[in-house]
Amino acid sequence: MTAKNISIEFPGVLALDRVNFTIHSGEIRAVVGTNGAGKSTLMKVLSGVYPSWSGEICVNGKSVELRTPAEALKLGIGIVHQEVDSAILPDFTVFENLLMDDVASDNHMIYRRKALRRQAEAILKELGIELWPGMLAKNLTLAQKQLLLIAKEVHKKCRLLILDEPTASLSMAETQKLFQFIRRLAKEEHTAVVFISHRIGEILSVCESCSVMRFGRITDEFPVTEHTRTEKIVEKMLGRVADGREDTFGEHSDIRENPVMLEVSGLCDQKNSLKQVSFYVRKGEIVGLAGLVGAGKTEICKTVFGAEKKSAGVIKINGKEVFLKNPTDAVRHRIALVPEERRKEGICPSESIAFHLCVACLAKFCTCSILHKTAMGARARAAIEELLVSCRDEKQQIQFLSGGNQQKVIIGKWIEADCDIYILDEPMQGIDVGAKQEIFRMIKSLAKKGAAVLYVSSDISELLAITDRLYTLYNGQITAERKTAETEEQEIMYDMIGGNHG
Repeated sequence: MTAKNISIEFPGVLALDRVNFTIHSGEIRAVVGTNGAGKSTLMKVLSGVYPSWSGEICVNGKSVELRTPAEALKLGIGIVHQEVDSAILPDFTVFENLLMDDVASDNHMIYRRKALRRQAEAILKELGIELWPGMLAKNLTLAQKQLLLIAKEVHKKCRLLILDEPTASLSMAETQKLFQFIRRLAKEEHTAVVFISHRIGEILSVCESCSVMRFGRITDEFPVTEHTRTEKIVEKMLGRVADGREDTFGEHSDIRENPVMLEVSGLCDQKNSLKQVSFYVRKGEIVGLAGLVGAGKTEICKTVFGAEKKSAGVIKINGKEVFLKNPTDAVRHRIALVPEERRKEGICPSESIAFHLCVACLAKFCTCSILHKTAMGARARAAIEELLVSCRDEKQQIQFLSGGNQQKVIIGKWIEADCDIYILDEPMQGIDVGAKQEIFRMIKSLAKKGAAVLYVSSDISELLAITDRLYTLYNGQITAERKTAETEEQEIMYDMIGGNHG
């Protein structure tokens, strides 16, 4: 396949800018880049997900119109996205999910469950995937869902297989199995494989070539050999050897004498995503937690907030151990969580701005179970002015605000609740530069008033700009702790991709 001068624009954003990309039969090519570089966007164009691109795509030397996933399927192009749940039918079995396309595309096939189940068993056995065909897909782990979708694409005999962060939820053993049949696909079936990953060790292990993306362009391409080094790939991803302090927001605080407000020791979760995680945050401190997709960042946030169960470890607030059974317990202990998936977990789309700003502290507006909506509205108007929320009025539904303004309201909700500990999971995701600076000011203000802030992100420039101290996370483990003022961008990236962990 060859793609020439591929461009695509979303409202206000040039996501791909005249990209040229070529991959040959039997080649395993890595595509790397920092978050927002355009990797996933390019792959969605090549798999027919995004139809509004310009340029030219050729398959086997012939120019093709790739505007729908169905057209991609006919051309032998398959993709496994990061968001595996969107491609799984949860109430169907493993074998039904695996063979659904076969059944749907053959009008003469009689839907015989036993025959299909035997066929699925054979396919899974051939690929070395240990899944029970009769199990409902909703009961699979994230890793099992990932393997099921890969098996589904491989079964289609695709000529180009695109894997977008395929190992993010896989164990080391499962990753090695995946690599084995990727190599077999390329060598025996002559399938071209695009492998998108932030884990440089995996790229060095399985890929033969590498394309580097930055700012919607491919900026470098080179073969991957035994002489290719992690540091060199990191430099090419960043585009420079730099410390990332051009956009530093204010001075970093030194609060070594402040008491520890949040302390986590030996934390493990019931999904085995976390491995003895330990960290602490002092009063008035902004501590960063840096990690890439699948590192365990969100699992830490949800476990500390009581939204997921811990299997081991101790959580202390102001030196006293607490037992958080659910988010209600966390809120009682004055802990706030701004979740990564803002629209899914952070807002009720059809509710008003006033509802969101007051929902975490409704007791302030109640007398004998009577809710004083006038008082809520007045407080919401004051908060909107303080937070610089751009909206019609406090009655406007939050779904009609921009992403940045939604995020201000979500953080503002917890400010109104007067929390002591703020956990912010990827708080700048989908936020424009102007809103980002305003939210940075909100976070700095919280710390100055004595709150402890855990700022969780995969964006190194954000972490360098806002945090006082930071931890890096890789494969569910803390890999390093550093004082931000004495840390360089390249060091953080190196630890985030497991540079010291294979």
